[in-house]
Amino acid sequence: MKRAAAAEALKLVTPGMKLGLGTGSTARHFVELLGEAVADGLSVVGVPTSEATRAQAQSLHIPLATLDEIPELDLTIDGADEIGPDLSLIKGGGGAHLREKIVAAASRRMVVIADSTKVVTALGRFPLPVEIVRFGERATATAIGAAFAACGLQVTLVPRLRDGARFITDEGNILIDCRLEDGHGRDHGGRITDPAALADRLAAIPGVVEHGLFLGLCSAAYIASETGVARLARTA
Repeated sequence: MKRAAAAEALKLVTPGMKLGLGTGSTARHFVELLGEAVADGLSVVGVPTSEATRAQAQSLHIPLATLDEIPELDLTIDGADEIGPDLSLIKGGGGAHLREKIVAAASRRMVVIADSTKVVTALGRFPLPVEIVRFGERATATAIGAAFAACGLQVTLVPRLRDGARFITDEGNILIDCRLEDGHGRDHGGRITDPAALADRLAAIPGVVEHGLFLGLCSAAYIASETGVARLARTA
């Protein structure tokens, strides 16, 4: 299903486009299909959102550039961990949401590809990733908890690990996964009723580099299910 969504998104790509290339298992399908199209003669240039995507694109001989070389992009294709009302998103399961958000904001359009399991009625089942600097981690974590509490949300903060060690992002920062509770200590029971308010509070914390709430950035989503691929569009 992920590949079907990626194939549908590939139809948006036209010769000469400057593309943002997303990160994650679904975006990987798109980059693979894009590589096949490039091998068949499609002329595009891509800006990868992670070192992992850069390595994949290079292996497929997709021409690449940086945002410093190309500060404005035509289109970004990326995946999402959750897709909520009006295409609000949670991203960052792969730890690349800082670069992903910078690239999306530099694009005329951001289109998400996903399978139907990622569509939710309210964000919050998937833990919200927050990228922070290593200096003052405990103070920053305390402020993050207070931001959730101010929005009426109970949360457990879990430092992200990889192979038993702290996960380090491509920018050299660390991640905290914010798991919502339902008031009875059960993870994933809560929902983010006002994502914009939470986003503003998290962004105001000095030690927070970026959070995984993507609001007002995604213009359309291709959602694959067993019955086919549906297109969702943002209404506002």
